[in-house]
Amino acid sequence: MAEEEPSEGVLLSGEANVATRIRVEREARGWSTNALSDRLNEAGFEMNPSAVWRIENGKRRINLDDAIGFAEVLGIDLRNLVGPPQLAAKARAMELIDEVVDAFRATQRANMAFTEAREALDAYLAEYPDVREEADLMVQSAIAEEASKTMLKMHGPPPSGHGAPSSTGEA
Repeated sequence: MAEEEPSEGVLLSGEANVATRIRVEREARGWSTNALSDRLNEAGFEMNPSAVWRIENGKRRINLDDAIGFAEVLGIDLRNLVGPPQLAAKARAMELIDEVVDAFRATQRANMAFTEAREALDAYLAEYPDVREEADLMVQSAIAEEASKTMLKMHGPPPSGHGAPSSTGEA
């Protein structure tokens, strides 16, 4: 049974993704294989135009050093160079995907830091229970204030007549 060509939505191997991405990025910049080769050589990555063409057309395997050179010259994060070809032409999509993943990682680190800080405070307050009520009130107030600031940034001020009194003290 003959092997079928991958369909549009199927992810190709990393090398096929890289080859597609290099071609797409080169063409998007209006560069010839000669121009890309020149830029690679100027950046210290030895590559002739024929090798660029062979990589783009799956006639030559790409090694890690080559991939690093292409990523550097094209201004692409190395991990994006191996992304799915259906997103290769959508560099902005790849950037936004990275931003989402980076933001998720940041929230995970922040959640861990919050948990560790809360556990440290709780351990301290277990030794000094006489200040627990005041400390808990301070934490709750500070968290509520930060949550309010975040909601204001995300959603803007509440409609008129709904919300807290103005800062001038007027109701």
